[in-house]
Amino acid sequence: MTNYNSIPIFELIYVVVNYGMGSRILQKAKEHGISGGTIFLGKGTINNSLLNFLSLYDERKEIVLLGTDYHTADHALVELNKEFKFEKPNHGIVFTTSACEIVGSRCYKSEENEEGRGVNKLMYQNIIIIVNRGKAEEVIEAAKEAGSKGGTIINARGSGVNETSKLFNMDIEPEKEIVIILSKEDITEAIVTSIREKLEIDKPGNGIVFIQNINKAYGVYE
Repeated sequence: MTNYNSIPIFELIYVVVNYGMGSRILQKAKEHGISGGTIFLGKGTINNSLLNFLSLYDERKEIVLLGTDYHTADHALVELNKEFKFEKPNHGIVFTTSACEIVGSRCYKSEENEEGRGVNKLMYQNIIIIVNRGKAEEVIEAAKEAGSKGGTIINARGSGVNETSKLFNMDIEPEKEIVIILSKEDITEAIVTSIREKLEIDKPGNGIVFIQNINKAYGVYE
């Protein structure tokens, strides 16, 4: 998979924890310089936390998404790990990915010239798959056939050129499922290929897959 080595100006922090913990994560993140975030509900799919976000089969999870500059993210990541001890089993997982720009946030001011930072050896990648409702388990199974240990499923809705249907002459946004899989870099391509083939992702309306490089992570077990 392509590894883009440009220096990003914005970090996304993903925190996956047991149901009910999301608000505490958000509160602590604010104490360490992050202005806000979003909490999603999800569910796990296997019974250990090897390269995924899970600890109990079908356990409800909360996914907290935070955004800030690199330096604040780096500090907050360390402090969140101290507070919630992600290195311990069943305590959750936290990792960061990069974005080049954020639009629409009044709380974040981008800096044109951030100083360079060391390049960490790429070990993990975040695979995000968006499919029609009812297909998420098929995604998980296809990923497992290629070496994945599981993932997290989030319910969503979507609308696009191939996505809307009519009910009493009204557009209906079909329900979607988002699958998040944390993968070792050396098996990402095999996982994506398996999902792409078995779910026929290349056909219009069947879904979309994208990959993000993981910069730092706590709570990942092998």
